[in-house]
Amino acid sequence: MLEIIKAGGWVMWPLLLCSVISLSIIAERFWTLREKRIAPKNLVAQIWHWEKTGHLDLKRIADLRRGSPLGRILAAGLVNRKHDREIMKESIEEVGRHVAHDLGRFLDILGTITAISPLLGLLGTVLGMIHIFTAITAHGVGDPNLMAGGIAEALIATVAGLSIAIPSMFFYRYFHARVDDLVITMEQEAFKLVEIIQGLREHDISN
Repeated sequence: MLEIIKAGGWVMWPLLLCSVISLSIIAERFWTLREKRIAPKNLVAQIWHWEKTGHLDLKRIADLRRGSPLGRILAAGLVNRKHDREIMKESIEEVGRHVAHDLGRFLDILGTITAISPLLGLLGTVLGMIHIFTAITAHGVGDPNLMAGGIAEALIATVAGLSIAIPSMFFYRYFHARVDDLVITMEQEAFKLVEIIQGLREHDISN
């Protein structure tokens, strides 16, 4: 492995760094963007049970806020549940924007890696070609071994850049779609809670 990195030239070191960062972000986002962690099921039902039984106090709201991103959004509305519907919605929307931003954390970095990895590979290709033409200029074309290093550098850098960029692009788009789905789910749950608390929806919260 080390020999391949050396053969690819100095461009391989920033490419190696990009691959480590990309893999770290992908693993972290897979762990973080689990639905049961972001938007636990039956959370609205639990809140409505607390409300009916008179157990919805500030401590439970604080615990709810710390428990999950959805809980953080719902807690913002519950703090203002004595006010009218618009104030509850505004509170939820304000916190929801912050939560949505947090869910997209590190994705811009992953997108940047997707963009620069092929360019770094192309740079390595160009440097390899320069080495080839330098060898030809200095020694002619009689000895192919003199050109082998430049050819290897060009090919290895190109392959490395594409090998990093392709999976990074796939997961960049996948996580963006995942965040969008989670945001929609949380919006639906939050506005369901608003309508139930405000008496604008039946208390059958299974739908």
